[in-house]
Amino acid sequence: MIPAVRMADIPITIDVEASGFGRGSYPIEVGLAFPDQQTEAFLILPAPDWTHWDLAAEAVHGISREMLQREGRPIFEVAAMLNARLAGNRVFSDAWSFDTSWVGRLFDAAGFSQHFRIDTIRSLLTEAQLQVWQEARAQVEAEAGEIRHRAAIDARLLQQTILRARELAA
Repeated sequence: MIPAVRMADIPITIDVEASGFGRGSYPIEVGLAFPDQQTEAFLILPAPDWTHWDLAAEAVHGISREMLQREGRPIFEVAAMLNARLAGNRVFSDAWSFDTSWVGRLFDAAGFSQHFRIDTIRSLLTEAQLQVWQEARAQVEAEAGEIRHRAAIDARLLQQTILRARELAA
């Protein structure tokens, strides 16, 4: 169990699920974990010219094209909601280069400016915390039990791992 921490010390974390892992891939779900322990996720209805699809990626996150067509929100709506919830904040990712690229692609397609900054968790952690990162991640995952690989769940696990690494390195 992670001990109580001041809410101001808990970072907002972000995770993005995508249509694939390489060139041409695009965001299909964005998940957020907030300091108050709340999470949110938004499935994204792909733009008409977003056609790349990797079945290996689908096997990891379990989101199908059909699900996106049924439940996905329009790109401009997701970009607007992200700006509304994150404006002026720094949010943290453990896959900074991928997540930054995919969120950038979302905002480009929406025609909006992004009003928050995505940063790498490395900028948040001390050397001692980085040294215990794998141990912290293993503990958090073991406590969570069976985990579905989805954006909000991954963002929450990332946030909990940051807190656990701080605890272990203290």
